[in-house]
Amino acid sequence: MGRFATVLNLLSVVVAIFALAMLLPLAVSLTLEDGAEGAYDLAILITGVAGFLGWVVTRGGRRELQPRDGFLFVVLVWSVLPAFATVPLLVYLPGLSFTDAYFETMSALTATGATVLSGLDGLPPSINVWRCMLQWVGGMGIIVLAVAILPLLGVGGRQLLKAETPGPMKEQQLTPRIAQTAKGLWLVYLLLTVLCGLSYAWAGMDGLDAMMHAFTTVALGGFSSHDASFAYWNSALIEALAVVFMLAAGVSFGTHFVALRRVSLRPYRFDAEARAFFSVCGASVALVAGYIFLHGAHDNFPTTARYALFNVVSVATTTGYSTTDYAVWPLFAPLWMLMLSTFSTCSGSAGGGIKMMRALLMFQQALREMMRIVHPRALIPVKLGGQVVENNIIFAVLAYMLVYGATLTLITMLLTATQLDFMTAFSAAAACLNNLGPGLGEVGPTSTYAVLDDFQTWVCTFAMLLGRLELMTVFVLLTPAFWRR
Repeated sequence: MGRFATVLNLLSVVVAIFALAMLLPLAVSLTLEDGAEGAYDLAILITGVAGFLGWVVTRGGRRELQPRDGFLFVVLVWSVLPAFATVPLLVYLPGLSFTDAYFETMSALTATGATVLSGLDGLPPSINVWRCMLQWVGGMGIIVLAVAILPLLGVGGRQLLKAETPGPMKEQQLTPRIAQTAKGLWLVYLLLTVLCGLSYAWAGMDGLDAMMHAFTTVALGGFSSHDASFAYWNSALIEALAVVFMLAAGVSFGTHFVALRRVSLRPYRFDAEARAFFSVCGASVALVAGYIFLHGAHDNFPTTARYALFNVVSVATTTGYSTTDYAVWPLFAPLWMLMLSTFSTCSGSAGGGIKMMRALLMFQQALREMMRIVHPRALIPVKLGGQVVENNIIFAVLAYMLVYGATLTLITMLLTATQLDFMTAFSAAAACLNNLGPGLGEVGPTSTYAVLDDFQTWVCTFAMLLGRLELMTVFVLLTPAFWRR
């Protein structure tokens, strides 16, 4: 029980800190007098008291975290916090079920962007601020933030960062101390958010919209305060700025951190993953623009190119904004875009999917196997960015890819078993597992996930959790070895 007491004690600390996050939407509500302040008062009370009581009850069992504790703690944080985040929604929107509210907040904290809500333009501004702020907090990862402050509580953070930070080569540190690494990543994240918000305000958004969309752009989350998403402004300038910041957020924050620390662009030049990310996105924009133009999706090529640029980048980076119903484009285009969401973003970014690094390693491994067929005795190393990748990393990536494929298949089959049509089931499974948000069919970019029943909603909710924690963090808890002493 001592092991669980330590994890629960730390969880209680995070829950108590999470209550403070509700002060921002409360301040917005009080300032604008939107009538939702009572929802935040109750939410802060419930969350703060729960965190404090949990800390009091379990503080006697605290000890240093073990590696396995980190995985359990991470999964509990990402499972429990969405439950507390539902309180403002449930209080202000009494017709909303807990299932739908939990889906909404899980989508927010995992930076997925799938929503069950409509009529966003008519919601109190503070409710939209809360939804968008949750994406910003979840985008980099609550755990990374916790790592930066847990040393102050006398708790080591290395196990937490390793459990939460995505990427097959994530054990590399950017700074000598793990807390400095977390703080450095958050500094980059905050800087990008501020620049994005100021850019949106300069381009014509009002201050509140600029703040909310900066939150969800840098988090690659895709929530908006308008049902029409970015089509609400119909501004080429705003869309261009969004593309710039989505691409920036799709690159590893570690690469940004090193570039800032060295005051040099060389880290981007020598980051093989970033180069591949930009190349894939650029080629895909050109491919989709040319394809849909030849099929008459829009009247002229400049309009076609504008829609293709924004929506391809949005889907490829797993953001999920839209400026048009791309689901009505010729089927190849939205399917290609959905495929991009599975691998395009870089390891260490806020994006979802398997990450570009794993895709590059699998491509290199495939080439190595073909070379071995021709030259059976040759020693052919797998290299990434000029460095030899050890076989244990290759094996880990192979295992991850097997689990990813099996999970996507299983979720799709579960949804089709509930009488969903295949396109809706497959795209919902892929969009939630990749933390993309909008899918195709009944859950396309101009509709919501409210069409799903409760079972389907819970399946998609679990898929979002799996995708955000990159599958293995969750599945390792299901192995008997994890629970044995």
